[in-house]
Amino acid sequence: MAWIKLDPITKRRFARFRKIKRGYYSFLILTAFIVLSIFAPLLAESRALFVSYQGHWYFPTFQYFSMATFNQPPPAGWSTADLETEYLRLQKEWQVERYYYERERGESGTDAQKIAALDMKYPNRSNYVLMPMIPWDPYASDFWYNEILNEVQVPLSAGNTAEAERLARRDGLTQLGDLIASGEITKLLADRAKSPTGNLVGLARTGALPALAGLAQVPPNPPDSNRGHYLGTDSQGRDVASRLLYGFRISISFALILVVLGQVIGTAIGAMQGYFGGRFDMISQRLIEILVSIPFLYVVIILASLLTPSFWLLVGIMAIFQWISITFYMRTEMYREKTREYCLAAKSYGASHMRIIFRHLLPNTLTPLVTFTPFAVVGAIFSLTGLDYLGYGLPAPTPSWGQLIDQALLLENRDKLWLTLAPFSAITITLILVVFIGESVREAFDPKQYARYE
Repeated sequence: MAWIKLDPITKRRFARFRKIKRGYYSFLILTAFIVLSIFAPLLAESRALFVSYQGHWYFPTFQYFSMATFNQPPPAGWSTADLETEYLRLQKEWQVERYYYERERGESGTDAQKIAALDMKYPNRSNYVLMPMIPWDPYASDFWYNEILNEVQVPLSAGNTAEAERLARRDGLTQLGDLIASGEITKLLADRAKSPTGNLVGLARTGALPALAGLAQVPPNPPDSNRGHYLGTDSQGRDVASRLLYGFRISISFALILVVLGQVIGTAIGAMQGYFGGRFDMISQRLIEILVSIPFLYVVIILASLLTPSFWLLVGIMAIFQWISITFYMRTEMYREKTREYCLAAKSYGASHMRIIFRHLLPNTLTPLVTFTPFAVVGAIFSLTGLDYLGYGLPAPTPSWGQLIDQALLLENRDKLWLTLAPFSAITITLILVVFIGESVREAFDPKQYARYE
């Protein structure tokens, strides 16, 4: 049983839309992006998708687990029961444990006692963590680049080279781990030409050890696949790719909700203006002119100073103005169509006003609606991005394209190309896809091609 039954004309319109490849493929791509954004917590999240620990399975995406659950050591001054597990660090800790186990297992040969001792020494070697593709949520800050060398330096200065090596290998600094294990790091740090400060930070800043390039630097940091920052980090150390993904979900949801509300209200009001005319048209048109004269940006600024901006508050404020523009076009179309013979025939048969408007007239006056709707979506995305850029949009730290653009345009970030290219590319691609879809829908659903006078 079909839930939706399409008439032959609508079927022909959909078939024509599929033949317009540019719009059809843009629709598929945009739909895929929307679906991916809906499942963003499975693609970009600091919590693991799956943890296997001592034969048990855990799904942190759906449940909170403290550090005590996996016996993860907490930061100094904290208890394991006070903090949620740091899953990316846990993954790397178990990986380096497997590395040491395999290395020492090869050195032990077939000695059963040594093998048993290794099994006791490395109990987490068979545990593993599966992280999302982007192992960062949009709110998590990563200051690893500025902190890791100091973290390694503490045990190195104390003479605990084994712990210093383990920390280096844990975080993918293999060359540094090899130098610590061989003892050559001491010679490098003693050379003032290579490390003026005599520590790892100085060694990184002189560039004498290429493996440390980019470390001992505060955010924003460039793209780094080793840390899962495929588009780098922003000024607060938050992952740009994650914020783009979540920002897309917010922007497209905002635009679609706003446009649907605006176009439905505007179409209904414009259709009734054009159909009824007379006093109703005159009074409603004067009210619309009053709304048009109100400066939208000032309204947002005033309300933002009085209330904390939120998603639904911004939708409500913009919906007050969003419906106005389409009423002018629908009003004109209705004035023209209501004089057609099919409309007069419907009146002579005693059809109600609402039936005539929405059943007979509206299907033949959709040209402005399908033409301007994609541009309304583009305008809504631009509006939210602009408000976020100006500081009157969604409150921090909400993922926002406008906030990323604001950071990219700061004087100290002008050379951070990833901060500039990422949000501008995302906005450009999204708007191009929407425009292509709009052009194809307008061409496929043009009432002049498949007129329906009934």
